[in-house]
Amino acid sequence: MTEEDKKNADAYWKANVRLITWSLVVWALVSYGCAILLRPLLAGIPVGGTDLGFWFAQQGSIITFILIIFHYAWRLNKLDKEFGVEE
Repeated sequence: MTEEDKKNADAYWKANVRLITWSLVVWALVSYGCAILLRPLLAGIPVGGTDLGFWFAQQGSIITFILIIFHYAWRLNKLDKEFGVEE
């Protein structure tokens, strides 16, 4: 492996770890922040027959997690192409 290949691989993994980190931050904010910590503040906002805090705890965090998975796959495909490691 040449020095340029090593730098390219390091840059690729740094970008990948940054993407994973931000995905986990968003997931934690929605799952813990909106569903647990901010639930009392969101309790007065009605959504679908229940309050917004309950909705985030039951549905919102799951939907957000699924959206993060699709975003991660889309972004990683772009990174693969950018660094020339696509399938």
